[in-house]
Formats: sequence, structure tokens, C-alpha cells
Amino acid sequence: MCGINGIFYFYKSVKVPGVLERMNDTLAHRGPDAQGIFEDEKIQLGHRRLSIIDVSENANQPLFSADGNLVIIFNGEIYNYREVKNQLPDYNFKTKSDTEVILAAYLKWGENCVRFFNGIFAFAIWDKTKKELFISRDRLGVKPLYFYDSNDVFIFSSSLKSILSTNLVERKISKSGLIDFLRYQTVHAPDTIVENVEMLMPGHSMIVNEEEGAITKEYWNVANSPRTNFKDISSVQHAVKNQLIESVEMQLVADVPFGAFLSGGIDSSLLVALMSKVHNQKVDTFSVVFKESEFSEREFSRLIANKFQTNHHEIELSVDEFKDLIPEALSFMDHPSGDGPNTFVVSKKTREAGVKMALSGLGGDELFAGYSIFNQLPNLQSKKWLRSFPAYARRPFASIYHSIKGSVSSGKISALMKLENFEVADIYQYYRQVFMDEQIIKLVSYPVLPSNTVFEITHQLVGYKTPGYSLPNLSRISIAEISTYMQNVLLRDADQMSMASGLEVRVPFLDHKMVELVLGIDDRFKNPTSPKKLLVDSFADILPEEIYKRKKMGFVLPYETWMKNDLRSFCEVRLNKLKQSEHFVDSEIERLWQQFLSGNKSVTWSRIWPLVVLSNWMDENNVR
Repeated sequence: MCGINGIFYFYKSVKVPGVLERMNDTLAHRGPDAQGIFEDEKIQLGHRRLSIIDVSENANQPLFSADGNLVIIFNGEIYNYREVKNQLPDYNFKTKSDTEVILAAYLKWGENCVRFFNGIFAFAIWDKTKKELFISRDRLGVKPLYFYDSNDVFIFSSSLKSILSTNLVERKISKSGLIDFLRYQTVHAPDTIVENVEMLMPGHSMIVNEEEGAITKEYWNVANSPRTNFKDISSVQHAVKNQLIESVEMQLVADVPFGAFLSGGIDSSLLVALMSKVHNQKVDTFSVVFKESEFSEREFSRLIANKFQTNHHEIELSVDEFKDLIPEALSFMDHPSGDGPNTFVVSKKTREAGVKMALSGLGGDELFAGYSIFNQLPNLQSKKWLRSFPAYARRPFASIYHSIKGSVSSGKISALMKLENFEVADIYQYYRQVFMDEQIIKLVSYPVLPSNTVFEITHQLVGYKTPGYSLPNLSRISIAEISTYMQNVLLRDADQMSMASGLEVRVPFLDHKMVELVLGIDDRFKNPTSPKKLLVDSFADILPEEIYKRKKMGFVLPYETWMKNDLRSFCEVRLNKLKQSEHFVDSEIERLWQQFLSGNKSVTWSRIWPLVVLSNWMDENNVR
């Protein structure tokens, strides 16, 4: 796991002195083990390395093909690199790295090489003869790739901050990105919070050359997952069990010490159980536990650690100690997000214990219907009596209901009641929305808001007459979750917060074969009558009952109390800076802050905190 940087120069070969060095320096935390730079007539490539597979110096990057014509920089891991290597007997390998396998595969299969890879990756290959750049990103978007494309240069990097460090990009907020952030505490790819800087979409590759510019092609789409034809539940459970075991076994390939995050929830507990099953040594497990029992999951993580005899590390913090780490976490935030400090803390402490790679249960909730929406949305869809009333007849009652309740949830229910249709593509946009549009229009200085990005994404993937529409209803919800919240909040935070400490995080639930399998399974086998029922029942012989029958907890920390007391000054300083921005109405920011302080239930801490984070990020990165 590493960091990559590059600049392709159109129509000229005048390079900016020191720019690659600055970009590499910005990525130092992502790759503390080695760094390298390559320069050619049209290209500059930079790399920072975190050594995981073949830790020898021979595998440092940029790495050259055997004939010297191709140059690669690579961030990620190809888990099946040995199997791919066996299909390339004619190539003269000089290293034992997965990086060189990518080069050999590209030589044989060209841009189709990515279809052979099982892994998490973002890489770039420069062809000296063709003067052409090939870039690709993994199927689920685990590894980031940002880019800036202008008439003069094409800049790409693992880091948004690294692109800004070139001083070739204007440090200007994207208006559409800002509205997206206010709606969802993130900006959905391909957009970013910075104007004219984009992300390469998951499952996409790009070819860049002087004649055609930058051309993007899709090689995988989550909505194209094939339907399965299982006849009974035992066959489904058998398939799920075998695929997850295979995924875990494949992702344990590493030449450095590794472990697992263990919260004591279903997903992390199951991964630890399987790691113990397929690995011949004690598994190192890491849990953040709190001295205050009301916030701690110590009981459950210890239960799993004892059952599977792991080498368990408890990272004990007080809530105040955790709170004190928040400013440091925000300083490593490459792209603003309303979440992340929890991943920063567990990653920091795990890396300090000498571990360079850890498995995470991220993705289990999205695949196996672990969130409340998997019950709530089908329940709403089943209310035929509600749909018997036309939308215009429901609207007055919806407005009255919200005016009486005045809560966050009542605002969303009111919006739902006004919809014409109750399809996943129509409903989902409100599920994770932070500020509703009627709040945002008061908060910003724009007369009109851009279209809702989540609405557009879900309609493109699972809307009527799309490939995803033929999938089961629960799978359509999964695709909405995967393509919005998971990819643009959870995975982005996991990457930027773990790489802040030089820790690689792997996600076995997001093996693309696992994703395709589960999305193709019929609802009758996946119906979440209890939390993640299909997953739990598939591993009933492994998971203790205390784990899957416990109440879902997560990182439930006293942010509201902190923000009204110890972090109050921290928040107010940043909110005051936001008031000075041309994008915001200062009086509305003040009104929201005062409503929050007074306990108004329509302005929770999770509405205010993203504003604090955004202001902090804009200030640290000098973005106006």
C-alpha cells in the first residue's frame, strides 16, 4: 500500500522544477519505507512505498518492465498475483512483487489486464514508445485516485492534497461539491470538494495521450452482478461460506506482520474466526475500548479473542483521550468528511504495535442488509394504502406532520410522503441526507441548488430499465449503499485515516466475487428478520450467540457534550471562519449553532460537525 503521483504534459515538455518532490513529500505518511521519481519527455511519476509484498529494495518503485519500455507506479495489492503470474510463463520476472505481475499482465493483455486482477488498486503505467499513460482503479473504489485535466497538464495522485501542492490547480471550492457535502457530509465521485479536480470512478480505467487527451472506460459495474438461481437456503449458505473463506484466505497474503480490527460485532468477529481457521499462527487483534463502560465494547471483543485464542491488544482510552486526538485526525483528512476520527485512532494504535496490515469488516452491513433501511424501505413500499393517495393529496399532511414534530426524522418522512413513487431510486436519496434542501437554501448564498447527486447515482444504477433494476429489491438497496455512502464516506475515511499512520486496511467482504454473489441472491434467502440473518446463519457453527444477538453499538461517543463544552471553542473558531466565506449566509450559521447549543432536536451535533470539519479543511489547505 502506497501513494502515487504523476504529471503528463500535453504539447510541451517543460516541467515544473521540484513539483514531484512536493507531491511525494505530501504523501510521506502513506509510504514511509521508500520513495522514487521517474522523468521522461512528457511525464513525471512519483511514488511513496509502504512495503507489504516483497519488501526488498528490488521491488521499489517506479518499477520497469523487463524490456525497459514500461514504467509503473502502484498503490494497493493484487491478492491473486501468484495465479496471474502462472499465466505469464514467458515473462522474465526479476522480483517477487505483485507490482511486476501488473506490468507483465499489461504487456500480454493490454488494458484488459485489470479483468484478471482480484485486489484493491490504483496504478499508472507509462509506455515510453507510445508516449501513453494507462491508469486504473479497483472495482469497489477501495483505493483513491484523484486527477486534474486541463489543456496543458494531466495531474493524478492518491491524494487531493498532493494535487493542490503542485500549485498548478486553483484552490477553489466546487459549488456543486459544496452542496453535495452539505447534503451528505461528503462529495460523491467523480466530483470532489475542489473545482476541476475529479476522482477516477471505481471499476474504470483511463488512457491519456497527446492526440486524444484523457479517455475513460468502464470495465466493471456493481449493478451488472448476475442473478443466481439457488433452489434452497442450504445451497445459498454453502456458497456464501465458501466465498468468504476464500476471500479471507486470499487477503492474508503478506510479507509483514498483520492483524484485524475487532469491535466484537458480527462482521469483525467473523473475520477473526476465519483468520484463526485458515492461518497457522495466532491472529493479532486490535480493539479500541473505553474506560467508561457505557461507550465500550470490551466484553464482546474479549469474548471473541478468548474463543479464538488471539493475541489481543486492547487500546484503552478515556473519552477525553479520544477527544484530544480529534484535531490530529482532522489534520490528516485528505478530503473533508463528516466521519473518520474513530478509524484514525484504531489505525494509529495498531500501527504503533508493529502491524502494517489489518483486516476490516467494512462492507458486511452493505451486503447482508445490516442497516435499518433494509427493513424500513421495504416496509414503506408495502404500504399500498399510502400509494393509493396521489402525491398532491399527501403533501399538505406531510407538511403539517413535520411542523408538529420538528425533528430530523420528521423532515425526512415529510419528504418521502410527497414522492410520486416509492422505488429504491426515489426513496434512498433521503436516507443519509444530513441537511435537507430547504435548510441548505437558507444556509448558502446560491439562489438555486444543483440536482441531488445521490438521486442521480441511484437512478443510473438501479432505476427503471437499468441493469440493476432486475436485481432483487434488497440488492438494489445494497447497490445504493455501496455506490454512495460506503464508497464516498466509509472507504474514503478508511483509506485516509489508516494511511495517516502507514497502515494498510483490507476488506474481505468487498472481494468483487463476494459482492457479485450476494447481490445476485434472491430476497427470500436474505430477508433480514434478524440482523444480517443470511450471514449469521451461514456461519452458525462459528459465531457465538452473544455476538449476533447483541445490540448494534458502533462508536457511540458523546460528541454533543464535547461540542457544547471542551470542543466548543474549537467549533466556534471554525464556524466563525465559515461565516466569512462568500458561499455561506453568516446569520444562518450562527442560528444553527445557537439552536444546537439550546438543544433544538432538529439541529443535532451530526449536522454541525461537518461544517466544523469543512471549515478546518478549507483553512488548512488554503481553499477559498
